[in-house]
Order: sequence, then structure tokens, then C-alpha cells
Amino acid sequence: MNAQELRAKTPDELRNELANLKKEAFNLRFQQATGQLENTAQMRKVRRDAARVKTILNEKANTAE
Repeated sequence: MNAQELRAKTPDELRNELANLKKEAFNLRFQQATGQLENTAQMRKVRRDAARVKTILNEKANTAE
């Protein structure tokens, strides 16, 4: 997902996306702990996507003030 796609979403949609990314990150950490994770790069991608969503949410909050 890229920043342009995220900027087109509403803050509520972004919060839902962030919640989904956090759940996915938890599942990936669990898989890694049990030795079932095959693609370790996926963890990095999910973390970066979550950070990207947080950044867009903060940008939207700052422009609303």
C-alpha cells in the first residue's frame, strides 16, 4: 500500500486499517516464535505499513486543527 492510497481514505478507515495491521503483526510474531514463519520480510513490511498509516493519521489530525 502506498501513501496516496492511504491519503484517499477517511480517518475511520485508516484506524481500521491500523487495527488490522496490528493483528497481522501479532500473528506474524506468533508464527516466528513457533518457527512457522517462512517469509521474515513480511514482518518488516507490516511494521512499515503500520507506521505509514500512523503518519497519515497524524497529518490528517494536524490539518484539521
